[in-house]
Amino acid sequence: MSACISPSEPSLQAPPRLNETSLARRLVELTQEGLPLLEDPWAWLAEQLELSVESTLDLLKRLQAEGAIRRIAAVPNHYRLGYRHNGMTVWDVADADMPRLGSLLGAQSFVSHCYRRPRRPGWRYNLFAMVHGRSRAQIDSYRDHLRYLLGDACAADDMLVSSRILKKTGLRLMPVS
Repeated sequence: MSACISPSEPSLQAPPRLNETSLARRLVELTQEGLPLLEDPWAWLAEQLELSVESTLDLLKRLQAEGAIRRIAAVPNHYRLGYRHNGMTVWDVADADMPRLGSLLGAQSFVSHCYRRPRRPGWRYNLFAMVHGRSRAQIDSYRDHLRYLLGDACAADDMLVSSRILKKTGLRLMPVS
């Protein structure tokens, strides 16, 4: 699903700027909750932006090329699809091996998020990978597979298992007043 990235990745150094009045920001605000289920959602979007459909699609393509948006896609509700078990697996690996090992974990189809994070006093883990499954046994099996892949490169690991959803939403841009 996703690859593990670090702050030194070039694509993260200069993010596209969405200033408060830009058409790009307005487009993101209009689409971040999803497109309306209309016969022609692109025409609706163009109307909201006061652009032609062609100009609207060109803007979307440019924002995707610049990395401001990844894609326009259906976002499944994994909980309603039966994936009710989540575990943030945490791994203690050598910092020098992070690019290789992070990419290895991030390439697994059952890993939805993979991050490098700094170690903290009393917390030795620096590689994090989120797994989702239909049962506790399934996410335990995913953790076992990740442990197998890391082999001797992993000094220690754990899994933080979700017990209750308190809030679940993606990042949203706040409308500018």
